[in-house]
Amino acid sequence: MADTIAAIATAIGRGGIGVVRLSGKCLQPWIQGLSGKSSLHARVATLSNFIGTNGEVIDQGILLFFPAPHSYTGEEVLELQGHGGPVVLRLLLQRCLELGARIAEPGEFTRRAYLNDKIDLAQAEGIADLIDAASTEAAKSALRSLRGEFSQTINGLVKSLIDLRMLVEATLDFPDEEIDFLNNADAFGKLAALETQLETVFEHARQGSLLREGMHVVLIGQPNVGKSSLLNRLAGEEVAIVTPIAGTTRDAIRQHIEIDGVAMHIVDTAGLRTSRDEVEIIGMERTWDAIAHANVAILLIDSEIGIAPADREIIEKLPTTLPLMRVFNKIDLHGEKPRIEKLAHYTDIYLSAKTGEGLELLRRQLLDVIGWKHAGESAFLARERHLQSLRKAREHLESARNNTNRTELMAEELRLAQEALSAITGEFTSDDLLGEIFSRFCIGK
Repeated sequence: MADTIAAIATAIGRGGIGVVRLSGKCLQPWIQGLSGKSSLHARVATLSNFIGTNGEVIDQGILLFFPAPHSYTGEEVLELQGHGGPVVLRLLLQRCLELGARIAEPGEFTRRAYLNDKIDLAQAEGIADLIDAASTEAAKSALRSLRGEFSQTINGLVKSLIDLRMLVEATLDFPDEEIDFLNNADAFGKLAALETQLETVFEHARQGSLLREGMHVVLIGQPNVGKSSLLNRLAGEEVAIVTPIAGTTRDAIRQHIEIDGVAMHIVDTAGLRTSRDEVEIIGMERTWDAIAHANVAILLIDSEIGIAPADREIIEKLPTTLPLMRVFNKIDLHGEKPRIEKLAHYTDIYLSAKTGEGLELLRRQLLDVIGWKHAGESAFLARERHLQSLRKAREHLESARNNTNRTELMAEELRLAQEALSAITGEFTSDDLLGEIFSRFCIGK
């Protein structure tokens, strides 16, 4: 980490303000070369001209200097806050490179913060998740992870595990002692309590994972059953063309909505039917591709006609693992009431995409399908690797419980459970995993 790194930290494009950020061991040459000043007061905004190679002024803005270790990365950090034109920012970055810096790799500022113990790995991921949050609730949960609430919870579990391991290994170290360490210290009760706590954390993390990833919903059915009307109703705006002409939708139309803070990625697809129209055939191929990537399928059916042979044919072709909701549309045409019917293999919802009657039933059922429980302030915006680590820890604790009469095996399972949990915060993490995680960050962060 001896190199000084530099990057444009603000988004690409025009803006009122643009930021170029540097981080390194000693930034005095860059302070001098960029501003002509011999020094800067720590954490004090200083108005300055930004000077080019030949002494010309590139821009005028604010310099902010953060000395080590009281900075984001734990190293010296210098921020140049100038005007947000892409040409100006490129000139400032180029000047930083001329003075000896190199362009930062994706996520390298945050990686240095992690390596310098400013944040742990879960907090680092929380930064990226906050930037990428697709909903209000996701942003709130990501901020909780960034502030360390998820890490504190995991560290609490690890501390309890360490205490339990001390008891178990004390029995191994003093096998001839008459004192039964495990029974007297209620080790088995502590293990049961730890399993309960872990299950609670896992459920909160799973809810947070739903917030982070969102839900991919595909609208399918025969032509002219109301898929586009339903998409417009869910989106609250006219995003799809609606006409009485069958086959109006030729390509997949995607719209992002929120239900109870959960991001929903809705795909309106071309109607599925036999056709010789080359464009419509391509649209139907894309429909099946959307189905392959969906978390749940909504089959639109004309409630007046009911389930037709063509609908049954669509159902038979769907992946058996894909949750299916059958939505009977157009109830307004014959005076039916909105309702939901839960059958052995399907959930049937009767609604009107035109009037909006029964739409709330559909929204609630979409959340039920993915197992959403409004977690509120308790959800952590977990990633799949966090869930995998929690699952491993749960399996090892279960194995420890099943080996209470074989203390050596119990001790080993507790050790493995601790290792799995510690991987979440980065205490036991391979360099390969770090590279994969931080490569997905934006440059400048």
